[in-house]
Amino acid sequence: MALDYFAPGVYVEEVDKGSRPIEGISMSVAGFIGFTEDVRGDAEMFKPMMVTNWDQYREYYAKPGSDGYTDFDAYLPFAVNGWFNNGGGRCWVISIGTKLPGSPLPPAAETALKIGTSSNKPSLSFILKEAEASDGQLALPASVERIKVSILESTPKPLPEDAPEGTDPPMNTGEFFSVVISQGGELLERYDHLSMNPQVATELADYVVTALEASEFITGADISVSGQPLSRRPSNGTFEIAPPPYISTPVRFSRDLQGQRDDRTGVQGIFEIDEVSMIACPDLMRVYQEGLMDLDQVHGIMEMMVSMCENAFPGPAFRMAVLDAPPVKPGKGTEAVTPDRQKPQDVAQWLSMFNRRSMFGALYYPWIKVANPRTGGKPILVPPCGHMMGIWCRTDQSRGVFKAPANETPRGVLGLAYETNMREQELLNPLGINCIRNFANYNRGFKVWGARTLVEPDNIQWRYISVRRLLSYIEKSIEIGTQWVVFEPNDMDLWERVKRTVGNFLEGLWRNGALFGGAPAEAFYVKCDASINTHETMMMGRLYVEIGVCPVRPAEFVIFRVSQWSPNQ
Repeated sequence: MALDYFAPGVYVEEVDKGSRPIEGISMSVAGFIGFTEDVRGDAEMFKPMMVTNWDQYREYYAKPGSDGYTDFDAYLPFAVNGWFNNGGGRCWVISIGTKLPGSPLPPAAETALKIGTSSNKPSLSFILKEAEASDGQLALPASVERIKVSILESTPKPLPEDAPEGTDPPMNTGEFFSVVISQGGELLERYDHLSMNPQVATELADYVVTALEASEFITGADISVSGQPLSRRPSNGTFEIAPPPYISTPVRFSRDLQGQRDDRTGVQGIFEIDEVSMIACPDLMRVYQEGLMDLDQVHGIMEMMVSMCENAFPGPAFRMAVLDAPPVKPGKGTEAVTPDRQKPQDVAQWLSMFNRRSMFGALYYPWIKVANPRTGGKPILVPPCGHMMGIWCRTDQSRGVFKAPANETPRGVLGLAYETNMREQELLNPLGINCIRNFANYNRGFKVWGARTLVEPDNIQWRYISVRRLLSYIEKSIEIGTQWVVFEPNDMDLWERVKRTVGNFLEGLWRNGALFGGAPAEAFYVKCDASINTHETMMMGRLYVEIGVCPVRPAEFVIFRVSQWSPNQ
């Protein structure tokens, strides 16, 4: 409204009336922490990077032309690929290394960039000139673009200025080339008139290995076998030189994995990404299998993940941690076993040993069998967390966050580490362990046959994943969608506007089937009046809004009561 009017005329003013709609947040963004094959491009070690599809994952975390998996069978690539295959969309990935902690430093020949000829025969290799850290382990690579080497066409050296008049210039046989070293689009060094001939005349060209001895950045090596200089000439193109991998020590790895929240690194760093609503660390099982972390250390990381999901101050807690059962036999020390030897009673005993209950955690059993591209497609057992989180996302998109992510087929699964039967699930389900079952006898294939959180068994209010996520969805959406209320005049007009805003949002959920009730009044209520907003609370600058919702719950047990009946009875 204008402050005053002086001249006669027509004045048009915009007035904000009515309630502002609340837009529901996305609960379908995952966060993954684990080992990768490489860390390239804009991705950084221990820092979260957004990935929207498998090709983009390979762009950031795989070597050029690679399938994205690792030679030591890291579980993260299987989890991320399972996420995308099962309907997952956007996710954030944190690489905690490209080698297992304590692995020996690879020889220079393994990390070298190898360039072949036009007929794919070995020609040249390049290695970065990098110093090792004082403790014998390589320092963490700096977050800068990698050095690139370009092979370009070149010619023989031109005739010297004092050459006799009439001297013919040297013939260009096609064997000559240039090496250009660049970084981030900036030219660092250039070497022209090079040849693969070690005995080449210096007035004609320079032997490439000898010329590159003056480089400050790379070392070149001749890996050609035989043939004329032209047949051994490297093919043209631009190639990226990967630095030696960062290899953490077993002692330091636990600290690297935990990370620091302020630096956005490690497990703690993923919690700084506001949109991430589900979190998994599949390679926690990998380091445990290798004996690099004991069971207590694994429990410490799991406890941290669950606790950070519970504590989302100042906003409402809305994240959930999807845990994996370690392949151990509790009660017999920390004897590691293969996942296919883990029986239902083993995982039940492990959970009682872990002894951590939370409505913000979920656990699936058993491990799943998927194809491993590194072994010609032969199956490998991997933790199910990535595939299960993909099913959460798929259910959100097809039905809604209120639908239990169960009775769904996990895609890409070839088998199970253990086929649980009905009686065995009767042991696990009350404990909050969600089973993946094989219903081959019913011709239904593999199904996710559980939808419970890891809350205490007697806390039935938060028993189901769908109920926990629905309430988190409502709370977080209201928090973000009502930011406009802050510093508004705290009067009855504002109370009514807030009630309409929240009421319209909840009514939309009720119409979509997320809330139970034959009418909106039976499904929810919104209270914002003088009974809870007193003069004293308004003097303190506070506005209280009380909301009650009746979420729908999954029909976990379907009972048909059949009896004989006669119409004459």
